Amino acid sequence: MQNQQYNTDIVKSFVHWSLLWGLVAVLVGVMASIQMTNPEFNLPPYLTFGRLRPVHTNAGLYGWGVGMIFATFFYMVQRLCKIRLWSDKLATFQLYLFNATIIAAAVTLLMGFTSSKEYHELEWPLDVMIVVLWVAFAINIIMTIMQRKEEQMYISLWYMLASIVGVAILYLVDSAAVPVTLFKSYSAYAGTNDANVHWWFGHNAVAMAFTAPPLAMFYYFLPKSTGVPIYSHRLSIIAFWSLIFMYLWTGAHHLLWTPVPDWIQTLAMAFSVMLIAPSWGSVINGYLSMKGQWHQMRENYLVKFLILGITFYGLQTLQGPMQAVRSFSAFIHYTDWVPAHIHMGTMGWVSMISFAGIYYLVPRLYGRQIYSVQLANLHFWLVLIGQLIWSFSLWIAGVMQAGMWTAMNPDGSLTYTFMETMVEMYPFWWARTIGGVIFLAGVLVFIINLFKSFRNGEAVVLSGATAEGRA
Repeated sequence: MQNQQYNTDIVKSFVHWSLLWGLVAVLVGVMASIQMTNPEFNLPPYLTFGRLRPVHTNAGLYGWGVGMIFATFFYMVQRLCKIRLWSDKLATFQLYLFNATIIAAAVTLLMGFTSSKEYHELEWPLDVMIVVLWVAFAINIIMTIMQRKEEQMYISLWYMLASIVGVAILYLVDSAAVPVTLFKSYSAYAGTNDANVHWWFGHNAVAMAFTAPPLAMFYYFLPKSTGVPIYSHRLSIIAFWSLIFMYLWTGAHHLLWTPVPDWIQTLAMAFSVMLIAPSWGSVINGYLSMKGQWHQMRENYLVKFLILGITFYGLQTLQGPMQAVRSFSAFIHYTDWVPAHIHMGTMGWVSMISFAGIYYLVPRLYGRQIYSVQLANLHFWLVLIGQLIWSFSLWIAGVMQAGMWTAMNPDGSLTYTFMETMVEMYPFWWARTIGGVIFLAGVLVFIINLFKSFRNGEAVVLSGATAEGRA
């Protein structure tokens, strides 16, 4: 009876739209990767790599990633607070504005309207839409938490609040601009200051939009999926506050060897290395929660996604600090190693946790058992293999690029031309495309399984610890 008081329709809607934008993101990503090896597939003016690439990143990060934040936050906050969402009408308004913003972003980017700031390419009218969207979301979540009937605030709520406040501050500061036409503006900052502010936004957007929310999901869905509590709530709180404090100082590690003052670079480098500790606090907490439960990695497909997801997070937070060290950055920056690092996070960490979240929600939102556990396992292996091929091929390519770019003859001249380096990249770029296609196949299997679950899955009555993830 209590479950019927919750607003589940809005969660369903955000899941559906997030899946659509996620599929678009992967499709466009595969198209862009093909253009790297086959330039003839660049079709000007709208379907060139320069325009498809920001469409791919915005659809993936904001359509899929942020869409899943909206879906899972609305689901979790009601249950953790034991109260219905504060405003159903505000949530519905948010849904329509979310889709309008994603569509407007795709259209304007394909038309060439861009601020040219990586991960913040959208021009000022869309910035206004995003601010309104996020304010509506923040009000609903915060008011629901304030009126909660459960006194104890579980760790997921802390990560949710940090994400909401953090994204708001970051986006407002970085989007400060002077409009000159309807779709053109110039940054309110200049030169080095502009770069410093932007990468303060860029790296902390990763923290507040693509680290804190998946951790909120992980801490909620892992105990629910395994039927056992998280190992240590105290460790989760310590890791939370440490993570939030340390992350805010790391953005300038994107600007090593630039005109940014050395002390800012050094500060960012130091905090990036220290960030390993709170990040691995959550990883270790997840692993220790599995004590005596590791058999579920074979039996429970939800656990496969969750544990591999947190593992990729752990690897990501080792590789990132390594790249933040000056000597290594000088070698690897601007190479294909960097997108490999990014996609290990988006394909391996954020998406794995999001896939698990959707699988968990299906029986609770639709009253239907998942159609096929075998298809769910196939989905897991396809996205895992695709992501590994994608990442490993570009890691190798990045090291090769860096070596060829820095190789010198005895007289001090460069050993290789830029074009010679490009030629050597082609096998790895083809491997990237193959990995992307395999990942896309996994996403299609996922969507087919969900569609069949909605229509043909067996009815299920849930009570107590879940067992629907079991083979």
